[in-house]
Amino acid sequence: MSNPSRAARASGADDLAAIRQRLTGSGVKYCLASYVDVHGVTKAKAVPIGHFERMMRGSELFTGAAIEGLGQGPQDDELAVFPDPNAVTILPWQPEVAWAPGNLKFRGTPWPMCSRNILARQVERAAKLGYRFNLGVECEVFLVRREQGGIVPANPLDVMPKAAYDVIGLLQAMPFVDEVISHMDRLGWHVHSLDHEDANSQFEFDFAYADVLTMADRFTLWRMMMHEVARKHGYIATVMPKPYSNRTGNGAHFNMSIESIDGGVNLFGDRNDRRGCGLSPLAYHFIAGILRHAPAIVATTCPTVNSYKRLVKSGSMTGYTWAPVFISYGRNNRTHMLRVPWVRPEVEGDGPSEGPNLSSARIECRAVDTSLNPYLGAAMMLAAGLEGIEQRLDAGDPINRNMYEQSDEQLKELGVRTLPRTLLEAVEAFAADPLGRDVMGDDLYRSFIQLKTAEWWRYHNTVSQWEYDEYLEKW
Repeated sequence: MSNPSRAARASGADDLAAIRQRLTGSGVKYCLASYVDVHGVTKAKAVPIGHFERMMRGSELFTGAAIEGLGQGPQDDELAVFPDPNAVTILPWQPEVAWAPGNLKFRGTPWPMCSRNILARQVERAAKLGYRFNLGVECEVFLVRREQGGIVPANPLDVMPKAAYDVIGLLQAMPFVDEVISHMDRLGWHVHSLDHEDANSQFEFDFAYADVLTMADRFTLWRMMMHEVARKHGYIATVMPKPYSNRTGNGAHFNMSIESIDGGVNLFGDRNDRRGCGLSPLAYHFIAGILRHAPAIVATTCPTVNSYKRLVKSGSMTGYTWAPVFISYGRNNRTHMLRVPWVRPEVEGDGPSEGPNLSSARIECRAVDTSLNPYLGAAMMLAAGLEGIEQRLDAGDPINRNMYEQSDEQLKELGVRTLPRTLLEAVEAFAADPLGRDVMGDDLYRSFIQLKTAEWWRYHNTVSQWEYDEYLEKW
């Protein structure tokens, strides 16, 4: 399957041999022929480096019936993974192993229920319009320890009620943080900042954006890295959206822009924007498409029961929640689902020929968490935005208010809806919106609804500790 947004594929025998020689020269002994399931969980087979070329030609077969969301029964032939030659990556924390993410095929034909294939289709759609979709993800993680049947922050000294940007907590975690940053920089991800987040033993890693397929691969590898490095330091790393009821959760904010394939110019910026956001008409159409389909999109960007304990109007937090539920947008306003960050040419280094608002203009979606399948979530986001562009939808003017302070009547006057309150509501919105079927295809669309509905009812039918505490001796 072609992917116009990435470098030319190194698929010839000579090129594959050159890759194998490079890996062997770096000490690699095994490659992980890998893909992700519908939940975003990484799956793989380990292949000795001597069989690298066979692996790249699709030698590694997977029984689809053993994995949820692949639409196969035990009577079906296996699926083969075809790793992307441009994405083969040596694991810096385990350099004798290389990770080779790829696309699933069935008898040589791209499998329609493969998440990476689904994103690649939207990338091709954008390319036909002359666009490349770029994505940056703000990655958050908690470090925890198990204790008395629950979890506690990994650092017992990290107890500050409002821990955002805490220097002491950051320095105390520096052995873990430094190792992670070193690995990310060795991978060429260009980490530009990190901080102690709002909750105890919670950290955010921000690194350079890339084309969407590259970023989806990197996010998948980043989660793998968090687990492995944390375990080495005696911690558990969790990307669970809301591990504590009284602390903020883990976000994975999407920072999105579109550039021209030919010139590589960011098409989202416009210094003459009358709405004051520094955005182009194209960007506003993109916003409008996302706002139209937001309830369905969030089923993939916030895909777990736990996600909706983070997406609340109000609740246990150290201030306003950083995961707004309002389907709206504003200028550098974190109370909206979509935020337009400030453009700072003095920092980003815009060239004089580009104008001050072009190179760093972007849209941030805050209704994304770290439990998502990045391929499916990005595919839904891109498809909605492209629909907005193709249909020239109007996003309306930005709302420059604190959305948490608006009454229900004011929200109605503004025409602002709210996101689903539970996974069940999100799945119902996904089922009712044709976008999901268009993006995923009939089979995965139905499977996604079935799996997520069943996930909701497994949760709902489980009697919790809260219910014992609330009801056991109430009457």
